[in-house]
Amino acid sequence: MDLSPRLQGIADQVPAGARFADVGTDHGYLPVWLLLQGRIQHAIASDLRAGPLQRARETAAQYGTAAQMDFRLCDGLAGIAPDEVDTIAIAGMGGETIAMILAAAPWTRQCRLLLQPMTAGEDLRQWLGENGYRINSERIACEGKRYYTILNVTGGAMPAQTPAELWVGRQSSDVLRAPWLDYMLAKVNRQLEGHRAAAVPDETAIRGLEEVAEGIRTMRKELDS
Repeated sequence: MDLSPRLQGIADQVPAGARFADVGTDHGYLPVWLLLQGRIQHAIASDLRAGPLQRARETAAQYGTAAQMDFRLCDGLAGIAPDEVDTIAIAGMGGETIAMILAAAPWTRQCRLLLQPMTAGEDLRQWLGENGYRINSERIACEGKRYYTILNVTGGAMPAQTPAELWVGRQSSDVLRAPWLDYMLAKVNRQLEGHRAAAVPDETAIRGLEEVAEGIRTMRKELDS
């Protein structure tokens, strides 16, 4: 089994022997791969919908890992107990949804969290910083023309983040950092163009996005140097 770059970026950060849960598991590829590699001995796969959870069961059966997995039909972490896990992946959903899942399970501050927001990463980073979580590192993945970031998070205090850092994370040595900054700068510029073209431009939003864009450009120059 081969994982997509996005899922591989998560899998690479799961510690050996972890008590692992994959929230929003969909096809169950991530926990099944970890089991096949011998990285973990057991996994919980959860999903809000019965269809994806059934697909995860089918994947596990196909690869012979079903006996090592529990399948939970639940909203977020509602069906998982704090003493069952120490490492949790929440991937493939919006940053605001991830924040809601964590807000309902404050015990996750005691776990390692591997978070991959599809949208609203800036909202998730801000929420984490305001709610007792620390982003230890970020890894970037590329699939086709799209870039993704994977946040490695634990409980703890975190220095205040600048507007640009909320959008792109702090400086890192990731080999994809430069194209990630370019990708996100283009996204910010598109939003700026939309606001400026509006019949009644939102000047507050425009100033905020201009600050983000300038911060990303500064990061890019520092990276080049």
